[in-house]
Amino acid sequence: MISLLSHLLAVIGRQGTKAVAASIFVGLALPPLAALAKPVLVPCILCLLAMSFMRTDLRQMAGGRHALLLAGALVWIMGVLPLALGFTVNRLLPPADNGLMLALVMQAAAPPIMSTPAFALLLGIDAALSLAVMLLALCILPFTAPVFVAYFTDGALALDGMALGGRLVLIIAGCAGSGLLLRGLIGPVRMVRWNDQLNGLNALLLLVLAVAFMDGVTARLLVEPWLVLGMAGLAALVSVCALLATLALFRRVEAGQDLMLAYAAGNRNFGLMVAAAGGVLPETTWLYVALAQFPIYLLPYLLRPLAARLLRRAGPP
Repeated sequence: MISLLSHLLAVIGRQGTKAVAASIFVGLALPPLAALAKPVLVPCILCLLAMSFMRTDLRQMAGGRHALLLAGALVWIMGVLPLALGFTVNRLLPPADNGLMLALVMQAAAPPIMSTPAFALLLGIDAALSLAVMLLALCILPFTAPVFVAYFTDGALALDGMALGGRLVLIIAGCAGSGLLLRGLIGPVRMVRWNDQLNGLNALLLLVLAVAFMDGVTARLLVEPWLVLGMAGLAALVSVCALLATLALFRRVEAGQDLMLAYAAGNRNFGLMVAAAGGVLPETTWLYVALAQFPIYLLPYLLRPLAARLLRRAGPP
């Protein structure tokens, strides 16, 4: 049984981006399954973060090789992009629905998704920089998100920065401790040997997340198809615009890292923002949060040919 399970995980891992892309449609096709998966959404996020620590050599973050790049990426992702999108939806093109405006500002203010390093590993790219960007973005989130959301939504959603910061410290400390402990127990040799199996486990966790986020979306799609499709298109447009702008800005960094910075900029962690709001959000905001998962799950598969070309150009690791 263990050998069979290992083989199945390896097969899934070798087709990781395809499996992740397909998983976003499972929740739509099976609404009861989406309802069952929703309670385990947060544990899956924590497991993904712990696995990111487990599979990444943190010694690479200690050197100064990426220090300047990391600082520039944080200023761009957590400062410039939120200001640009917030100004656009609040001043230039304000949506008629306040819930949609709130969702867009939350998207701009949120940090990169916690599974960014996991996606880097699925694409075959070193995850050290992705992990550093994601962690430091989490650290500065309590200071930036309350300001952006309060200013650009005229106080529609209040965030308790101290409470959010405390939760983030617990999440990061717990996941880092468990992930690094597992890394020490497994060892680097077996980590390399089990690469496909670990990719498969990542893909399964992302599958559960995708299914959980789709809870209630299918019913809304049947009732208001044009609204759902329009919001899905808007979520994809915002994500792709941020991705392309970041890819152009950081095009001169080493192959693969430019792509992961772009991915981090275009795909934001709504879950932390929802938790910080205590789950009290307008219905339109909830719907947008679910539909914003589509570019998060589809982009790794769509970007895989580009990632492979960039890595071939860079030569062997």
